[in-house]
Amino acid sequence: MPAANATTSGALAAADRAWLEAYLTHVRVDKRLAERTLVLYRADLERLAACAAAAAVPLAQVQDHHVRRWVARMHGQGLSARSLALLLSAWRGFYGWLGRQGHITHHPVQTVRAPKAGKPLPKALGVDEAVGLATHRQTDDDPVLEARDACITELLYGGGLRIGELVGLDVAAGPRARGWIDLDEGVAHVLGKGAKRRSVPLGQAVRAALAHWLAVRGALARDEPALFIGQHGQRLTPQHIRVRLRQRSLQAGLATPVHPHMLRHSFASHVLQSSGDLRAVQELLGHASISTTQVYTRLDFQHLARVYDAAHPRARRGGSGSS
Repeated sequence: MPAANATTSGALAAADRAWLEAYLTHVRVDKRLAERTLVLYRADLERLAACAAAAAVPLAQVQDHHVRRWVARMHGQGLSARSLALLLSAWRGFYGWLGRQGHITHHPVQTVRAPKAGKPLPKALGVDEAVGLATHRQTDDDPVLEARDACITELLYGGGLRIGELVGLDVAAGPRARGWIDLDEGVAHVLGKGAKRRSVPLGQAVRAALAHWLAVRGALARDEPALFIGQHGQRLTPQHIRVRLRQRSLQAGLATPVHPHMLRHSFASHVLQSSGDLRAVQELLGHASISTTQVYTRLDFQHLARVYDAAHPRARRGGSGSS
């Protein structure tokens, strides 16, 4: 490990840099992390190196109190609890690897935890906004692409699908299909988180949009199994759908740009508002635990509170309460 009395800070930096690069190679090759994750790991580890360099402490000699002080300072500078938790996770992995390599005997991040943060509510559209987006039609767009994008919007809002489940859908069942549509039965068979399959019932509006899209889809491709394809006949990517949905929501006059997961949240919130059946919403969303679904009860309460504030005579400002 680097010596504490190294003669130059450059020597310390060179040794620390070699360790950082070796660890990044390890997570890229052995753990096969995605490129985006590697970029984030590198940024978090660069921040660790900068903190250590500013304190004139070699990475191998960082102690718990150093890490706590750095985390407290970053939190005070506005870094969110979630960002700090992700950063500490990267640091924890790095020091765990150093320990397994025999470079350190003490893990300085093992007992350090990020500050707790209140869990934000998921963003959901109001019913009128969601229906307005679902029924919006682009008259100046290619009619085939318009049929596709309208169908995507209906499936996201009408079925509550995750974007990964949506892009994985094929036109029909097959040996390599992750998911597929059974239009006759009115069901989408999807592959969700944890490779768990579930069947999602499709309402009348979704089925009509699917029928229309399937009728014109052949203009783009006939041999591609993917349900949703681009102009060149290839399976759509999640990013392509995000961009198209954002554009569509702005063109429909919504104040907030819409992303796919917002429609999933809207689906869950609106079904819960209408039915009050939390278990059914859990099944429709494919949540392993009902505690995950319970966040939508908070959204539902917000909706009820707004109704109360608008409708109850004793809730109105300056209201006399007389009937």
